[in-house]
Amino acid sequence: MRLFIAIELPEPLKDRLERLKTNLPGAIWTRRDTYHLTLRFLGDDIAAARLPDLRAALAAVQTPAFDVTLRGVGRFPPQPRRPARVLWVGVTPNPPLTRLYRAVESAVIGLGFPADDHDFSGHITLARLKSNQPEPSVEGFLKRHADFSADPFPAGAFHLFSSTLTPQGAHYAALAEFPLTSA
Repeated sequence: MRLFIAIELPEPLKDRLERLKTNLPGAIWTRRDTYHLTLRFLGDDIAAARLPDLRAALAAVQTPAFDVTLRGVGRFPPQPRRPARVLWVGVTPNPPLTRLYRAVESAVIGLGFPADDHDFSGHITLARLKSNQPEPSVEGFLKRHADFSADPFPAGAFHLFSSTLTPQGAHYAALAEFPLTSA
């Protein structure tokens, strides 16, 4: 199974993100129903037999609920001289989100998953780009939407998702929900 752990986004926020879509050469825009804030990608070939232990470890994560605010746009890799591979909306610095990430990371490492190979960078993927050359319109998109911001939304739970890749794009299914504690 292909699995990841994420926070779902509220429907009005998905509407706001949809309005950022534009005609960029080589861009494959994220479908509205797949917007999420990834906490941890677990891998592409996870045995179903690992699910009970994974659910138990994630259920033991106890962190308070918090608000998340989206602000600004960016790209991976960040260097403008290299072709952009991903366009994203950023998350304002958020210590409670970082604590949740660390708690999830600790839980999955405790089950034998390898440590995440990069620092946590909260973001919502807007599009993937397939160009082998820098595309000037990407920089235009980033400048036009540099001031993007959205009202905070409550993060009251996180989810374990499976992802099935198809020619029409990834399809996600929530396998479990893990409520955050009341403040």
